[in-house]
Amino acid sequence: MRDTLEADYPDAAPYVRDAVETHGEEGVLENYYWQLHPLGSVMAIPDREELPFYDEDVHTTTTDAEVAEMYRARAEYRENRRAASRSD
Repeated sequence: MRDTLEADYPDAAPYVRDAVETHGEEGVLENYYWQLHPLGSVMAIPDREELPFYDEDVHTTTTDAEVAEMYRARAEYRENRRAASRSD
């Protein structure tokens, strides 16, 4: 990966590197918002489009509205699981 990732995001770069080693670049891009992007609540993390292996001609972008919808759906899913476990 480029040194700029480490220079711009020193805290997040090791997590991105580990994810790429474990899942490959395509796997990271496909699951970025679920696996890495949540780290943004505790550290500065790049947008998926800023990753050095992202190619806008090959990969599709996710709009802010789509990301917000993913998080909303995930929160709803977790709340449904919590409610179901309480009712048992």
